[in-house]
Amino acid sequence: MHFSIPETEVRSGENGSTYVAYNIHVNGVLHCRVRYSQLLGLHEQMKREYGSSVISISPQMKREYGSSVVPAFPPKKIFTLTPAELEQRREQLEKYMQAVRQDPLLGASESFNSFLRKAQQETQQIPTEEAELDICLSNGQKVIINILTSDQTEDVLEAVASKLDLPDELVGYFSLFLIREGGDGSCSFVRKLQEFELPYVSVTSLRNPEYHIVLRKSYWDSAYDSDVMDNRVGLNLLYAQTVSDIERGWILVNKDQHRQLQSLQEKGSKKEFIHLAQTLKYFGYIKFDPSITDFPEKGCHVIVSAGNNELNFHVRLPNEQVKEGSFKVTRMRCWRVTSSVPVANGTATPCSGGKCEVKLELAFEYLMSKDRLQWVTITSPQAIMMSICLQSMVDELMVKKSGGSIKKMLKKRHNGALHRSESQQAVKSPPLLDSPDTNREQVVKLSTKLTSVTLRGISTSNSSSDISGNNFHGNYAFEGIGDDDL
Repeated sequence: MHFSIPETEVRSGENGSTYVAYNIHVNGVLHCRVRYSQLLGLHEQMKREYGSSVISISPQMKREYGSSVVPAFPPKKIFTLTPAELEQRREQLEKYMQAVRQDPLLGASESFNSFLRKAQQETQQIPTEEAELDICLSNGQKVIINILTSDQTEDVLEAVASKLDLPDELVGYFSLFLIREGGDGSCSFVRKLQEFELPYVSVTSLRNPEYHIVLRKSYWDSAYDSDVMDNRVGLNLLYAQTVSDIERGWILVNKDQHRQLQSLQEKGSKKEFIHLAQTLKYFGYIKFDPSITDFPEKGCHVIVSAGNNELNFHVRLPNEQVKEGSFKVTRMRCWRVTSSVPVANGTATPCSGGKCEVKLELAFEYLMSKDRLQWVTITSPQAIMMSICLQSMVDELMVKKSGGSIKKMLKKRHNGALHRSESQQAVKSPPLLDSPDTNREQVVKLSTKLTSVTLRGISTSNSSSDISGNNFHGNYAFEGIGDDDL
């Protein structure tokens, strides 16, 4: 998730006084409006709970997450802030929120998440009361659940599972996604709903009937499908999603395969239908809207799909030639999301209607050949969703290769982060759009060659927020890669 504070507002208090409100946006959409004193209160609470001088963190948590230190908070001022000082504080608070969110322990803490949930509800002025919420299934069917408007994401997910009679042990295999459906039947993933938001408030505040909350599976390895299919409800959910993905063209099917699938549908053979679909190209992938990439050259139009531990590129070159290739997550050394706001006449475009026009980019550093790392950039409004997909693929790989289970992974992910496996091994990557140079000089040990390579920033122009150089998602799965894997 990308946190930003692109603007401030002067608002009236209860006693007629005025105060400065900071508008916190998530992915360019207003999430909540808070005062400096409220953020200071959050900071003081996290210092008490997670500050480096506090011994309340257990040894196990320190091993899991490292020594988290609450970042510095903009200091109080005695006198009224000048416009320049106000802008400086806005930038400092934005960096503070980003730093907290990126910390694996602080960003997943109940203190941080509950603060954002409460602020979201207060900002949207939606009281806590009973309400009905529509949750869509992949086949378009709606499940109406009775909830409280203040119920968090986990509560809503459990309510959906209860309404569907999905067993508790399978709830973690699914997640809630916010999507936008176009009038032409297209479907765009906005984000996976997080624990810092209230689903009812999130979808209601958009005030747009095109937005829906959808229930989909939240894992990538199709081997876990067998766990889900052993249950009748799980089988029906997975079957509905598979049929929908085929109808949308996300899973490629030739004429012969289409006839086989149709025959299985007519027989009601849902398991066999899914088993056949598992052999098809792009099964289990999420397809994103058209975007722009700088690989293999700048300005290329690309369709990106995420699945099978990779980002798949379907690129149209400037000469109209079409190429396809894949980037394996195990060969991505790190990645980051950056943002910028369009600038006109030297000033950033103002926000309107609770939304800010933000240009998002996902960039990842990829091992092209044994001794060559290269940055690849994707410019897309769904860059953050792509980043979330990459992280969840890595999490799943790490747990599976360390002998863990998906249930263990989901539990750890819910608690904030996953620790790396010391025995991580990478999987082999297929050729890229441009094949690596086979005559490139060999190196004795890849890990030795890369020890001198440091994480470096990605330059962005007209940045609305100077994201710190630490805003990288380091890829532990990359560390186990060896020469035999290339």
